[in-house]
Amino acid sequence: MSDDQHTPNFETLAIRTQSAITPEREHSVPLFLTSSFRFDDAEHARALFTEEVSGNVYSRYANPNTDEFVRKLCLLEGGEDGIATASGMSAVFTALAAKVSAGDHIVASRALFGSTHQILTRVLPKWGVTADYADVSDPDSWERLIRPNTRLLFVETPSNPGLELIDLAWLGQLALARGIPLVVDNCFATPYLQRPLTLGASVVVHSATKYIDGQGRALGGAIIGNREYLADCRFFARHTGPAMSAFNAWLLSKSLETLAVRMDRHCANALTIARHFEGHPAVESVRYPFLPSHPQHDLAQRQMSQGGGIVVLVLKGGLAAGRRFLDGVQLVSHSANLGDTRTIVTHPASTTHSKLTGDERAAVAITDGLIRVSVGLEHTDDIIADLERALAAA
Repeated sequence: MSDDQHTPNFETLAIRTQSAITPEREHSVPLFLTSSFRFDDAEHARALFTEEVSGNVYSRYANPNTDEFVRKLCLLEGGEDGIATASGMSAVFTALAAKVSAGDHIVASRALFGSTHQILTRVLPKWGVTADYADVSDPDSWERLIRPNTRLLFVETPSNPGLELIDLAWLGQLALARGIPLVVDNCFATPYLQRPLTLGASVVVHSATKYIDGQGRALGGAIIGNREYLADCRFFARHTGPAMSAFNAWLLSKSLETLAVRMDRHCANALTIARHFEGHPAVESVRYPFLPSHPQHDLAQRQMSQGGGIVVLVLKGGLAAGRRFLDGVQLVSHSANLGDTRTIVTHPASTTHSKLTGDERAAVAITDGLIRVSVGLEHTDDIIADLERALAAA
């Protein structure tokens, strides 16, 4: 292949995709901390507002820093267009609300993040939008639940926190055959491990707060996908205002430069942790997509390049054991975040998924003894020693 045909790899795109250099000849992209931008003349202002020409108008619409961040993610995900939002949940809400109206219907995977569940069951129904949940273990349930007024299919894979997987190639084909857009929350896998747009998804959403930032510093979200879908999302976001700040976009774009390196280490550490605690006398079960014991191990290996940075430990002793475990960690952090350089443990039943009923949690295998471990970049010997100490206390 000649040099002019060479396509840069993931790591190079993440590092070398940058905003145009200014007259100051900077090597690192500067921060554009401005709420608005000047017009050349009255005609230029008119043309910008009618979108006859492209350019910056107001940072709620776009900013050189958010543009760079989105352009990188489009290249990494294989998307035609994208927008940045203030948080992961604003990305999820915008991706859903921009495409539905009163009387419309959504089919979603049953295993979803708690706030996404609240949007589908409590927020959208106020405007006459209904949703049904399909089961990962029953592919036929997707076909049965689709109605004439179904406008979207929405999934997380791997799911938060249960690490259930959806066969994206199969679901992408179903979405294409039925003419219904498929929206995939790709937060846990990131585009480095999984690219849903190549498997039939119309759109991916991200909580950039997690692995894309990777250091627990900034909130952010992104919607990446085809131009037609993103046009509706852009209109919705432009007029409802879930804009990402220029500073957060600058930070997150810089973070993408190290995403591949960090994810390699997250995945390697997580697999080591999962293998160590499988069969531990205090642990009822361990879930990790690249463990052979995971019920969808084969699918994980087909669909993902590595298993991700999340390990689930289900402790013997239920809620009481879980509380003692959380109070017993010393090195590891007890927090609601994930995707950090630092290992974090969370008890979903009492925090992130506490608004679900007991039956709803049971339906997605969130038991009282389930601990979500977001495995960080520390040395695995130190992580294991601290988790062992906490298990002894449990």
